[in-house]
Amino acid sequence: MTDNTSSIISKVWNFCHTLRDDGVGYGDYLEQLTFLLFLKMADEYSKPPYSRDTHIPKKFNWPSLMGKTGAELEAHYIELLQKLGEEKGMLGQIFFKAQNKIQDPAKLYKLIQMINEESWIMLGTDVKGDIYEGLLEKNAEDTKSGAGQYFTPRALIAAMVECMKPEPMKTLADPACGTGGFFLAYYDYLAKNYKLDKVQKEFLKYKTVTGWEIVANTTRLCLMNLFLHNIGDMNSEPPITRNDSLISDPGKRFDYILTNPPFGKKSSVTVTNEEGEQKKEALTYNRQDFWATTSNKQLNFVQHIRSILKIDGRAAVVVPDNVLFEGGAGEIIRKRLLTSCDVHTLLRLPTGIFYAQGVKANVIFFDNKPASKDPWTKEVWIYDLRTNIHFTLKTNRMNSESLTDFVKCYNPENRHKRKESERFKKFSYNELTTRDKTNLDIFWLKDDSLGDMENLPDPDVLALEIVENLEAGLNSFKEIVESLNGKE
Repeated sequence: MTDNTSSIISKVWNFCHTLRDDGVGYGDYLEQLTFLLFLKMADEYSKPPYSRDTHIPKKFNWPSLMGKTGAELEAHYIELLQKLGEEKGMLGQIFFKAQNKIQDPAKLYKLIQMINEESWIMLGTDVKGDIYEGLLEKNAEDTKSGAGQYFTPRALIAAMVECMKPEPMKTLADPACGTGGFFLAYYDYLAKNYKLDKVQKEFLKYKTVTGWEIVANTTRLCLMNLFLHNIGDMNSEPPITRNDSLISDPGKRFDYILTNPPFGKKSSVTVTNEEGEQKKEALTYNRQDFWATTSNKQLNFVQHIRSILKIDGRAAVVVPDNVLFEGGAGEIIRKRLLTSCDVHTLLRLPTGIFYAQGVKANVIFFDNKPASKDPWTKEVWIYDLRTNIHFTLKTNRMNSESLTDFVKCYNPENRHKRKESERFKKFSYNELTTRDKTNLDIFWLKDDSLGDMENLPDPDVLALEIVENLEAGLNSFKEIVESLNGKE
């Protein structure tokens, strides 16, 4: 992250403190910031050398906000949000039910001027991600929770895309797409590694990506990011659907799926009984294409991803540890996944890389296959990036170099030619299926911090790990309490 970008993040974050005095919270501020930032960037893209047709009516574009102050500015901004929300295609979805949350016209004016001072697209393609991630980090430090707590590190996204080694004229889906991180990295990979012809560019723009996102404000951010990356246009049908992707099989099948579904372990729905009392009940998805019925959201996503892959389609999905060892439906799903797909790689992720604490996660790479009497998985290669590796969001962040050895071991050029190393081991199908509950939570490296006072991590890392373990334990207790309440 450049000094220039860091100063912009500080500037926009400091302004958030000013707005808080008026009762504008972080989420509302980020939403208003993205509305205005989108209009400013769209205006920049409408000029040479880009000269894009943004389809934003002249009466409600960025220049329409200039020269107005006070009540006139406030009234125009309210009308702008309403009218753009009535437009068709992506533009209407971006501003769907948009409302002005900044009640002081003087502060709205100041925010517009602050955005107007910068030439945003000249800051580089990653600046939007840098700024958004920077704001999420600031918010996580400030509130210890909130939006973006499961924000996928972009270094991890880039490594997953590099391992996938995608090709032009293929389709990509993300059933929990968030702000579109995987789509943007996929787009950047194709642009960097291929000289796309006109047909390929057209396919990439209009036919490549499909996503689902359940949170309305996050859907907005994703659509903005796609448009600013020249994916789709304001008149085209939005490639993102705003709903729960697990509800049903969409019917379409995809070449690639890259995703990091939300980490909440149990799916639940709030119901009201005859006495008017509300309580949460476990939500299960009764789908004929699922191998097992469960309220475990992560296991449902694994089944859903397998369902929407083309035959020989490929997937890389971030999952928490419980997907690797949970019994019952978990065991059934793991066995079926190993037999009907080629589950070839598992990356054990380190702690301290997500804004949410207490998260221990992995990336599962698997290829879908046609029906066969013999298991498709012959061996699973596991890379341990967790044991004796400690990251923090402040002092020791995961970056692209942190994943260089994994990508090299994965061998995207030809994953069938791999070599074992200290951190990279293979396990045969028979070894895995004879383990209790087909447990895939396998580790072999010695944890140097156990019983060795000299090799203890730094105090801040140690403290963070204690907090994470306590958070994980607390979350487990919460799930037990919720499940017990649901049975009453």
